[in-house]
Amino acid sequence: MIANALGPVFLLILFGALLRRINFPGAEFWPGIERLTYYVAFPALLVHRLALADFSNADFGRFALVICAAVFLTSALVWLIKPWASRNAADFTSLFQGAIRFNTYIGLAVASALFGDPGLVIAAIAVAIMIPLVNVLSVLTFSVAIEGNGKKLSDVLKGLWTNPLIVACLLGVVLNISGVGLGSLWAGVWIEEFLARLGAAALPLGLLSVGVALSVGTLKQDWPTIVLASVLKFGIFPALTLGLAIWLQLDVLSQQVLLLLACLPTASSAYILARQLGGNAVMMANIISAQTLFAFAAIPLWLLVAG
Repeated sequence: MIANALGPVFLLILFGALLRRINFPGAEFWPGIERLTYYVAFPALLVHRLALADFSNADFGRFALVICAAVFLTSALVWLIKPWASRNAADFTSLFQGAIRFNTYIGLAVASALFGDPGLVIAAIAVAIMIPLVNVLSVLTFSVAIEGNGKKLSDVLKGLWTNPLIVACLLGVVLNISGVGLGSLWAGVWIEEFLARLGAAALPLGLLSVGVALSVGTLKQDWPTIVLASVLKFGIFPALTLGLAIWLQLDVLSQQVLLLLACLPTASSAYILARQLGGNAVMMANIISAQTLFAFAAIPLWLLVAG
């Protein structure tokens, strides 16, 4: 089941690399697709998912505490090793995203396949917490590491509040907690279906863009960062998540679902973010591709430990 969830994702990346190799439909085509994905498709997906998420679960507070603590501790560790872990600011942003970002699509697909509807409900609640948190931290890292030198705090904050992913997260949460939702809006059924279909394009377009940017020739020079990001992503982050979940006495199913989300490979949106905000996009693409492959082994091993 895990292979069935990860296989198509990896094939989309390889297909993107094939399209680049045969130069179809042309190099000038892909920058526009990246912008469309970053500014339209991914925000539509976030608004749709968060507006419809169920925040009424009794364990929501403990879920939030486990997730936030694990993300913050891992992020702090990445910043702590920054002087020794990266050659420049652009490389560091790729390392940071590779350590904490996660592929929502894979997570929900695997949670549904392994744990059925109960697991999918828990996963959806957890994702609703993780998406805004991880996106804010990632954009803030870009602002501080790359754009923050010589800039005022107001400039950094403006970069946060105008980021389309963060705006989409805030809009989705406001629609949810206000009770307005999507169905209550004018032409609500149309809007809900519109956002669902538009957001569905984010996965294939994002992964194809990753494949187009994949450069086999740079894998060797990026290998140290790929390994370090993967150790943080598949080692430190899941260990912190599982330890906190056990300490807060979450039930076994909740522990397993949160652990699954913690050891997911980095999302394709990390590449789009790197392209738009001045990170090392090629390195980011290499990290995403390598981690998608590593996840075939990491997810079953961690679930075996949790079980």
